[in-house]
Amino acid sequence: MRFPQPLVRATLIRRYKRFLADVTLDSGEEVTAHVANSGAMLGTAIPGSEVWLSPAANPDRKLKWNWELVTVDGHLVGVNTAHPNLIVAEAVRDGLIAELAGYESIRREVRYGVNSRIDLLLEASGRPKCWVEVKNVHLKRGDWAEFPDAVTTRGAKHLTELRGRVAAGERAVMVYLVQRADCLGFRPAADIDPTYAAALAEAIGDGVEAICYTCRLSQEGIALGPALPITANPADFART
Repeated sequence: MRFPQPLVRATLIRRYKRFLADVTLDSGEEVTAHVANSGAMLGTAIPGSEVWLSPAANPDRKLKWNWELVTVDGHLVGVNTAHPNLIVAEAVRDGLIAELAGYESIRREVRYGVNSRIDLLLEASGRPKCWVEVKNVHLKRGDWAEFPDAVTTRGAKHLTELRGRVAAGERAVMVYLVQRADCLGFRPAADIDPTYAAALAEAIGDGVEAICYTCRLSQEGIALGPALPITANPADFART
């Protein structure tokens, strides 16, 4: 995924009301940027951080900037949760995710379950349908990428829906896309949302597959990076 226009550097003043961030451009002008992220953004919204903005595609939009990246400990981290579905879809199309290779078609936002939409539905003749849910990850603690960074009842609901697809004889895959490249493994943030962590372990036990990939980030775009190992065993959740 490439950014359609060059990103602009700024300094974060504050993030507030979840979807707003005040920043100072290098010119000294203070502007308010849209934040496409409803999570807590732990460790990625520290005042004074270097951030990177994209101009709004619609010149008539009230907020003229979108917050895309932040520099944390010398590494770029993606904070825009609107991008992971596209990044994963492009990677599947290009055959970059071995676990999801060999499908003839990719459909996005297909209705299923109870008032849900799957991020990607992969189909091929002679194979069961493959239902793919994508979760954005940017929280890092220690060497671990973790999800979620706030309680997510919606995330637990998605795991229940995926278990239903496996029970129906189809395939279900949870993809955690880490929008950073400085982690060594992935695990659920069990202290933040123990219900989600337990639901993930149960889903995996029932046949839902879980995979995790990092990203390669630059001011030009975001691409799929290497895979990370996953631990979903509650006995391994001690904070280290």
